[in-house]
Formats: sequence, structure tokens, C-alpha cells
Amino acid sequence: MSRATIDKPTSQRLILLDEIRGFTIISMVLFHAAYDAAYIYGFDLPLFENPTIQSIWRSSISWVFLLLAGWMTAYSRNNIRRSIRYAICALLVFAVTAIASVDTAVNFGILFCMAGCTAIYALIEKKLRSIPPIPGLIVALLLFFLTYSIPLSRYPVEGFAWLGFPSLTFSSGDYYPLVPYCFMYFAGAFAQSSFNKTFHDEPPAFMVKTHCSILAKIGTRSLIIYLAHQPLVIMIFEIARLFTS
Repeated sequence: MSRATIDKPTSQRLILLDEIRGFTIISMVLFHAAYDAAYIYGFDLPLFENPTIQSIWRSSISWVFLLLAGWMTAYSRNNIRRSIRYAICALLVFAVTAIASVDTAVNFGILFCMAGCTAIYALIEKKLRSIPPIPGLIVALLLFFLTYSIPLSRYPVEGFAWLGFPSLTFSSGDYYPLVPYCFMYFAGAFAQSSFNKTFHDEPPAFMVKTHCSILAKIGTRSLIIYLAHQPLVIMIFEIARLFTS
């Protein structure tokens, strides 16, 4: 069997990934609803306001999104076009959050990260695919955890927040710079490559069967839901406040 045949991903849709994405997008909507309730509308949510719980919940959402986005690079017909689509959506989110001024505007959020990572992947795809997938996956995860604390500090330079070096004046309502998050994205790409080399054209049955059709359907519309959910959540809170005031 040729290398080209081995590297070709299965044409069968991996419905389990749609379901995982659907579950994660629901978790994200609930997270943002809890955030709005606690920090914008003043509800007392001590469990959510616990920094450890909040950090774990946030990470369970963003890390899964990045892993899945990295996984899907192998299935994209044009990753540059995909990157541009992410970038346009990221600019839209920035513009809306800046104009609305409900909370801190989103600079270099998760959609920016996906746009940048997808563009980088498209440019160096051949080199990445020459790396054995299991060692590549291990190294990507190690680099992620080794560089995780870099954007948590502040740096006396301007203009490098996108990379992971936020300045003293930088602020964002949702911050996912290329370092360290590109490594989680690449981990997803290496995981897909390892999966494909293991199963070729016969993925395990549990990956292609439907377990929850609602989650699967939500998962196929995750980008639209991401763009629409926050205005809808704010609208619901505003309507509720009108009826309770």
C-alpha cells in the first residue's frame, strides 16, 4: 500500500466527533451564560466564580475545540480558505464585542487562534506529515504544557499579544494566542494522522454510528452557534430583567 493511500483519511463521517463537538458547544453556551450571569448581571454564583472550577471548565471547552479543529485539517479541501473563514468570523466577533461594549472586547480569541493555526498548518503541512504521528503528538502536547504559562504573564512590549506575549495594557474577553494553543491544535492533527494510519478505511464502529442525533446535528453547526449564542444569551437576560424589575 502506498504512502498516499495510507495518508488519505477515511471518507466515512466520524459522527462521534460531531457529537463531541455538539456536547462541547452546549457546554460553551452554558459557560458563557454563567459568566454573563455572574459578572455582568450580578447573580451570586460562588461555584462558577471559583477560579479552579472556572479554569477547568473553560479548558475542557477550548482544548477540545482546538483538538477537533486540528483533527479536521486532514478533511478540509482547502485549509487556507478555512483559515480565512475563521479569520473573518474572528474579526466579526471583535467588531461586535467592541461596539456593544457589554464586556471587554475579544482580542485574539479562539477563532483567531484557529485561523492562525490553520494557516500555519497549511503552510507547513508537508513537513508536519513527514513527522511520525505518535512522536509528533507527544512533542506537541509537551510543548503545549511547557509553554502554557507564557501568556499568563505580562511583557513590556507592544504588538505581540497575538503570539502569546501580552503587553501591560492588553485586555481581551477571550484570549487564545498562538503560543501555547497552536501546539494543542497540532496535537489534534497528529492524533488524526495516528488514527488514520491505525484504521485506514475501516474506523471502529463506535466512531461512525450515531449515539445522539441532536448532539451530532448541533456539532455540525458549531460555528454558527458560536457566533450567535452570546447576543441571544444577553437578549434573554435583558428580557428577564424587564419582567423581573
